[in-house]
Amino acid sequence: MDIRQLRYFLEIAEQGQITRAAKKLNMEQPPLSRQLRLIEEELKVTLFDRNGKRLRLTHAGELLRERAENLLHELSETVKAVKEMDEGITGELAIGSVVSCISLLPPHIKTFRQQYPQLTFKIAEGDHFLLGEQLEKRSIELIVARLPFEAASEGQCYEELRLPSDPYVAVIPSEWKSGAEQSSITMGELSSFPFLSLTTDRTRGMHERVVKEFREHGYTPTIICECTSVAVIIALVAQGIGATVFPKSVMESFPLDAIAMLEISDADFQSEVGIIWLQNRYLSRSARHFIEMFRTLQT
Repeated sequence: MDIRQLRYFLEIAEQGQITRAAKKLNMEQPPLSRQLRLIEEELKVTLFDRNGKRLRLTHAGELLRERAENLLHELSETVKAVKEMDEGITGELAIGSVVSCISLLPPHIKTFRQQYPQLTFKIAEGDHFLLGEQLEKRSIELIVARLPFEAASEGQCYEELRLPSDPYVAVIPSEWKSGAEQSSITMGELSSFPFLSLTTDRTRGMHERVVKEFREHGYTPTIICECTSVAVIIALVAQGIGATVFPKSVMESFPLDAIAMLEISDADFQSEVGIIWLQNRYLSRSARHFIEMFRTLQT
């Protein structure tokens, strides 16, 4: 069994049909069926349950898919590592970011590209679970996220570089300010407003942190909307629909015309931020330098 056959097997597993897999591989169906039969004969196992229109992996097939994916990733990473011995910082750096951390990336990407203009970026946005899955599949190398990182897989080990903590601030419609000079608000005053909360079905860390702070001050926010998008919540605030609490860095990407950002005078709670990557896995030279840039800027 060789690398080519492993790629064939993985494509069949992905597509669930030999016909569809052959089309994706730009080959005829009979040769692909023959290659699958050769793999099964060599291993002396059945890799697919062939009942029904869609091929389903047997337990042996599931194990082979897991090991084959790891082998091909290791091969790809080895090739990259060898090539990087003589190359500079080039190619593409794939980064994931939770929606509330996107504003942290542009200034650092700008600085990085000034040093390494041949490098391009691919940026994925999502919650912890989605980005964790992409990290484990190696479609991204790094994640910028709020901590603690809610891992997609309990068995997966991550490394992290903690970044400076990010204070929470109140975000309200400008028209709700008590006066032009108002620069702060109390938790009690904030609790009297209808509240908009940033959350997803699977990650609720920020939502729970903010609600906990309200409760520690003796208040319960009246949540009128839960939303997965920072931009949508800001638009709702700008329309005078409600108020919210965000880490201060989030607001750097939004104009403060129809909205007001106020310090919370009687609460000092911070959002922890970090860069996440897989432990004991290959990191490209560009990813290592990107992490080091953040580390250097902290000192």
